[in-house]
Amino acid sequence: MLRLGGIFAAALLALGLSGMFAAASAQAPDPRNWRAVDPQNTLYIDTVHGRIVVELYPEIAPRHIERIRALTQAGFYNGLTFHRVIDDFMAQTGDPLGTGEGASSLPDLQEEFMFRRGPDMPFVQAAEQSRARLGFYKALPIESQPDAQMAVTADGRVSANALHCQGVVSMARAEPINSANSQFFIMRAPNSALDKRYTIFGRVVWGMDAVMRITVGNPAPNPDRMLSVRMAADAPDTEQAPIYVLRTDGPQFRDLIEETRRERRADFSVCDVEIPARVPNNENRERSWWSIIPFIP
Repeated sequence: MLRLGGIFAAALLALGLSGMFAAASAQAPDPRNWRAVDPQNTLYIDTVHGRIVVELYPEIAPRHIERIRALTQAGFYNGLTFHRVIDDFMAQTGDPLGTGEGASSLPDLQEEFMFRRGPDMPFVQAAEQSRARLGFYKALPIESQPDAQMAVTADGRVSANALHCQGVVSMARAEPINSANSQFFIMRAPNSALDKRYTIFGRVVWGMDAVMRITVGNPAPNPDRMLSVRMAADAPDTEQAPIYVLRTDGPQFRDLIEETRRERRADFSVCDVEIPARVPNNENRERSWWSIIPFIP
């Protein structure tokens, strides 16, 4: 069930968004503060609990996105179970055997734990840790060297890595670092011990409530399944809708960070910053999940 209290409710008031969510509208929100998620880089995972929508980041993990897209379009993921779901940790799937030991017939992937961030990938800082900066690129929480260092690097970019906050989607692997293949997991809670050890390639931007309802077990007696997995661009028009997320490089996002910081005080973490999402209501759409509601990843 979506939560409207606490940090998020305060953030809505601070950003002046509460009235906007009160009534349905078919119009796109203010582009200065909201951006549409690209359907070419959006994954639909349908479950009995609802649809999970994942934004993919090919600029961060291109090989892994290519693999996810290829397996999805081949129908590989349809019907596969969430074979390992641990409360306060993650939900893992993508194994054709359902045992945690299976993979696709494609070759294993080289790791993409780190990426190079340039001026084309705007970063908004929310915290600082040693010499690193913690913040956001799009909806993804990341750790990055400061922008000032771009001036002294050969490629004009700096090192960065994504963080395993709730809603982040990451590739599973065996002990060898280059053994990722088809299995992936969705974080149900933050876990920094996984950072720079597993390749993050996306984040849930809609349907985190469905993720949290996936049956827990390792394996569960009756595990939940991915009923259908598709790229958004490949879904029928009647099952598509533009999803907008609050721009992390927009003027309202810093207010959201500061409101969260005041709420959490000494316990503040970038994983506490909850990025709202919305879908303009359209009465012609057939599925009830498309409506104007706030989303908490």
